[in-house]
Amino acid sequence: MIIKLTHAHIIGAFISYLIGVFIVPFVIEFSQKEGLVDLPNERKIHKLPISRLGGIAIWASAMLTFLVLVLLSYYPYGSLLSGILLGGSLMFLLGLVDDVYNLDAKFKLIIQLSIATIVFLLGVQIDTIFNPFGGGTLKLGLLSYPITVLWIVGISNAVNFIDGVDGLAGSVITVSSITLAIISVAMTPAQPITALIAFILAGSMLAFLTFNFNPAKIFMGDSGALFSGFLLATLSIAGVMKGAALAVLLPFLVLAVPIIDITFSSTRRILKGKSPFVADAEHIHHKLLKAGFSQKKTVAILTFFAVFAGAVATYFTGVLKNYFIYIAVLILIMLVLSYVSLRTKPQPIETEDNGEE
Repeated sequence: MIIKLTHAHIIGAFISYLIGVFIVPFVIEFSQKEGLVDLPNERKIHKLPISRLGGIAIWASAMLTFLVLVLLSYYPYGSLLSGILLGGSLMFLLGLVDDVYNLDAKFKLIIQLSIATIVFLLGVQIDTIFNPFGGGTLKLGLLSYPITVLWIVGISNAVNFIDGVDGLAGSVITVSSITLAIISVAMTPAQPITALIAFILAGSMLAFLTFNFNPAKIFMGDSGALFSGFLLATLSIAGVMKGAALAVLLPFLVLAVPIIDITFSSTRRILKGKSPFVADAEHIHHKLLKAGFSQKKTVAILTFFAVFAGAVATYFTGVLKNYFIYIAVLILIMLVLSYVSLRTKPQPIETEDNGEE
């Protein structure tokens, strides 16, 4: 089973990438034909209408990959898997409806809380926290429910918040999912099912990034951001927080970029007397742009930060030596991509902003 699942990790990422690369052009064509595009306005920087249904390709490539793995008899069964897949699909559908009909922010929040509740009841739960005073962990008891729901809904929206520059959200999601996969496999006890889902997400996201790097031909929209954010949130619970005491804190490092952004964004809006769900142009990526960095440099800076935070998280698992080559290769790839992008002159179509709430 261990050998089979290892093969599934590689096959899953490869298949999801191939399916995604095949699907995305059809989604772009359909969006343009039906007028389902993101239009420029005073808060957005892109100049032309761009498809906002990239989430369809991300979700479809991930789900179809699971189907292929079932047919190949590589599919792993786990008690938490159904909750993660069901919740992710529901979150995708919510985002898709919002991409098409622009739902009210409060209504979306209610639905997100409901989805998180369903997932909690299916077993995806944060039931312990790290004890900073005496070491070890503390049982949450009744507090498990609100903390789990807050984490799932918060991370889902945090990923949506950073989806404001071509290639930014996709790059951060890719780095975070690969990091979660490595930690899940390396921890004791290992969580190979979580690693498999994370690798599949990485493959589908890399396929999407093929068409999302500046100048973007498609945006992931709320459907893609909420689906990916939900998977990262639930995978961190199922694959990382179930480990040793300090493992409870690792997801905060792995998901540092979206967590920092949503924390400062929400605090800033509340201090100004505004709703934390009212979109503005003062996110971290906006501030970097205003500081004079190009969109590609902004993506490079925040992606490097995500890679660094992921490497630190891996180090704290105590297995950095065993997986150093993987981290080194990942950083090398990001260095090459960033070097090429920084030497490329900016294009007339710049950043994306999918109207996050």
